[in-house]
Amino acid sequence: MTKIIIIDYGVGNFRNVQKAFQAIGADAEITDSVETVNAAEVVVLPGVGAFGDAMNNLRRRGLDQPVLEAMRVGKPLFGICVGMQLLFDESDEMGHHQGLGILPGKVVRFPQGLTVPHMGWNQIEPERDHPLLKDVDLGDFAYFAHSYYVAPDDPNTVIARTDYGHRYPSIVGRDNVCAIQFHPEKSRQVGLQILKNFVEFTDKLNGVQ
Repeated sequence: MTKIIIIDYGVGNFRNVQKAFQAIGADAEITDSVETVNAAEVVVLPGVGAFGDAMNNLRRRGLDQPVLEAMRVGKPLFGICVGMQLLFDESDEMGHHQGLGILPGKVVRFPQGLTVPHMGWNQIEPERDHPLLKDVDLGDFAYFAHSYYVAPDDPNTVIARTDYGHRYPSIVGRDNVCAIQFHPEKSRQVGLQILKNFVEFTDKLNGVQ
């Protein structure tokens, strides 16, 4: 099984994410070391809070470049919540901020009239087949906590959607990169299943039997 490296850049429930990976038998390490992330076979980018603060922390600690390099060389890369949003080009949250630009599109606020943050249990509606959705059924529930959502330029990056006022992307992916808007560590069996699927996805990409 491939070792999972979880990036600690100061804005995330890193320990809870680590425990969730460990609950499915994965070897998961938290680090804020640029060298360790550079050497990683699998990179996980979690996060909570505001996009701008998260992106600034990532850059200030020099951890943005190892994430970009992981994407460039084809390492499995997994974003969670704000970590998913950071993969996109830009966000309008509390000003205008540039993201990592790994996936084309932007992060926008939910429309007027909806209660934000979107917090609590909601359903996952798969759009297409993907290894991340193995044994995840249409309408399974996951736990969300966010006021902004991703609007990809390329509809082919959307793996699943969730309905909150309108249907927005809650799972995205392309090639070695995949990401989820909800919190797997709070999503009980569905969350653990998706983490298990990600580990199997990484092992396959890395040629691990």
